Formats: sequence, C-alpha cells, structure tokens
Amino acid sequence: MKAFKKALLLLLAMIVVFTLAACGSSEESTETTDTSAAPEATAGAGDSGEAEAKPEEGAKLLVWESREERPFVEEVLKQFKEKYQVDFEYAEMGAADTVTKQTTDGPAGIGADVFVFPHDNLGRAIAANLVLPNDTYEKQTKEEHMAPAVSATSYKGVLYGFPKAVETYALFYNTDIIKDVPKTYDDVKAFAKTFNNKADNKYAFMWDIGNFYFSYPFFSSLGGYVFGAGGTDPADIGLNNAGAVEGLKVMQSLKVEALPLKSGDVNWDIKTDLFSKGKLAMNVDGPWAISSFKGKVPFAVAKLPELAAGKPSKSFSGVKAWYVSAFTKYPVASKLFARFSTTKEMAIKNNEVTGALPSRIDTKEDPAIANNPLVLGFLEQFDNSEPMPSIPEMGNVWGPAGASLSTIWNDGKDAQAELDNAVKQIKEAIAAAGTQ
Repeated sequence: MKAFKKALLLLLAMIVVFTLAACGSSEESTETTDTSAAPEATAGAGDSGEAEAKPEEGAKLLVWESREERPFVEEVLKQFKEKYQVDFEYAEMGAADTVTKQTTDGPAGIGADVFVFPHDNLGRAIAANLVLPNDTYEKQTKEEHMAPAVSATSYKGVLYGFPKAVETYALFYNTDIIKDVPKTYDDVKAFAKTFNNKADNKYAFMWDIGNFYFSYPFFSSLGGYVFGAGGTDPADIGLNNAGAVEGLKVMQSLKVEALPLKSGDVNWDIKTDLFSKGKLAMNVDGPWAISSFKGKVPFAVAKLPELAAGKPSKSFSGVKAWYVSAFTKYPVASKLFARFSTTKEMAIKNNEVTGALPSRIDTKEDPAIANNPLVLGFLEQFDNSEPMPSIPEMGNVWGPAGASLSTIWNDGKDAQAELDNAVKQIKEAIAAAGTQ
C-alpha cells in the first residue's frame, strides 16, 4: 500500500512538471531567440526593465553629431560612460554631411560608430551599405515612438534608426520688437519698411535663402512639390510647376521690400548673431537654435507667415535618428548607446538643453513638454509641414535646387527658366545614377 502511495505521488509530480513545461513552451513559441550567440545581458536596463546587451570588452565609440547638439551629446556620453564604462570620442559633424562623410570614412575604418542624420538621407545610406538595422531594440522602438518617426527611419519595411527628434523650422521673433506676429509675407514687408536700417545692420526678417531646406515653403505652399506619390516617385518632379513658380515670385518680392542682401550674406552664423543682439526682429530656424538665444534676447516661436491669405506655409519636416555604422567594431555597444540616448529621460533632457522635439510618445504628457510654449509653437508649424522624401534620388535635388535659389534671389533671374533648368539637372543626375 505504501509503495502504491509513493508511486501515485511520483506520478502526480511528473504530471505537474510536464504541465508547467508545456505551458512555458506555449507562451514562448511565438518568438525564438538564438541564445547560443547572444551577448551577455544584465537585467533592469532601458525604459521597460528589459534585459540589455553588455558592451564588448574594451569598446570605444566615435560619435558624430552637430555643433548645436554638443551640450546634450556630451551629457549623454558622460552618463553612458559612467553606467557602462565605455570610452568615447565626440566629433562635430553637420547632420546633412554625415552620410557623405561616412561613405568614405566608414570603409576606411575611420568613420563614426554611431551618428545622426535626417531621415531623407536614409535611402542613400542603405544603398551604400552604411548602416545596420535596429534589430536588438526594434520592438521597444516601435512601441515607444510616434508612428511617423518609426516609418521615416525605416526603409522597405526594415527599421534602421533610433528616432531622436522630429523637427521642422518656424518663426523665432523678438517679443520686445514684435507685438503682432505677421500673418502673411505682405505683413512682413510692411513691417520691414518701418524697421530695416541697413546702415545699422537691422533687419525685419531672415532665413537661410540659398538653402533649399529652409526655402522649400516658397515651392510647396502654393502647389509645388519635390516628388509625386507622397515623395516616392522620382519620375514626377513638381519643383517647376505653376505653384512653385508663383511661390518663388513671392520670395523675389522679399528681396526688394524686406531683405536687400545677397543670399551669401544671410547664413546661419550671421542671422543667429543679429537675432541674439536684437538687430533681427524675426528669424526662421529650427528647435536646435533655441539654445543659441536663451538668456540673450526675449523671444517666442510661431508658425511661418503665409504666402497668400489662407495658404499656410508648408515647411519641410524630418526625423533625426541615431544610426549604427555597418563598419563598427563594437555593434553591441553602439546599439546600446543609441538606445540609451533615446530613452524618455534623455528625450526630455534633449528638449531642455537644445529644444529638440521628442519623437517619444510618452513625453507628450510630461509637463516639461506639454507646458513649453516654444515646443507648442514648433508643433503648430509641424502640423503644416511635409516630410522630406527619403528615397535615394533625393540626394540629387539639393544642389540644383539650391543653385536656382541663389540665381533667382541674387540676380533676379526668371523663376520659371531657372526652375526648369534645375529640374533638368535633377533628372539628368537621377538618370546618370541609374546607369552606374
């Protein structure tokens, strides 16, 4: 009898063990992880307490970011080193120049391990095999960031970026000078007549004229566009259609009535200096410029003036993200840094330090964001923005479009003729690239 009871208890124990094992197998069957090649992990990391990879022993990262982001990046790197004991080197690199620089430096072994660039360069970076997919933190990234940010940093269904910030540009204005924000460019021109003083270097309104990124509203607001089908059809270019030509004529009128300078005399450094000194009343720039003005001049941010009443200015918008180099010797540490720098804490810190607009969903209700009038000003313009195309052909647009702006502005050339020539050059460059 005792033997029977022992056998029965043993049988029941085996059934319980088998049942628990089967339940565990069922829950985990939807996702298989190859643990044989997985890096050593530590628990409790990141935003959700997920396990994270341990950096490679002796890892040292070269990080590229722009000059404007230096205060934030240095703080992130400091905290990252304290937590993970990873050494680093930070080099200033303009976001628009990163992909071009990495194309040569990456294969040569002297490029950055982690870098930032705007999403419109993603297609070109992938075509050149410069970046690794964001696979380790793909699930978390998709859950935590706004869908447009995830989409913009993905290519053909594969996520590559670690979204850092959404951005567009808007109107900075000196609140001691501007009491009623101009609604249209006619209002800007009327104010300029009362404020401009060329001898004293005082001007009503400035933007980076020769930079196609900042001048795009003059193309788009009345019907122009870069590529058709939402920026995906390079065979359909709308930079010289009737709406674009009309918009560029509005731009030309500003040269006569508001900003009588050559385009080369209105660069970022010049207008930032003038605005900081109270000699520029209104300045078009992005959230990255906030840190340049804090404590120097009283200012606020509003949406851009309209080209015509009821026609909102459509600025370019973009998503900046961290990307991991395909040539890095330390992919685990690099991905971990990209993840670390885009946590909620760091996103809010970035906004505090540089004014960057967080792409993370969980920052929207944070008082630091929700109660910030500067952020709200940019978000109002963001509602009227248009994402930059991210197909590789976009790389052929910047040069010809920028050159046309300079001749139209500086020399008063016919807008239609100059835009026709720019589109011709863009088409030729796309065709040439397709034959290589």
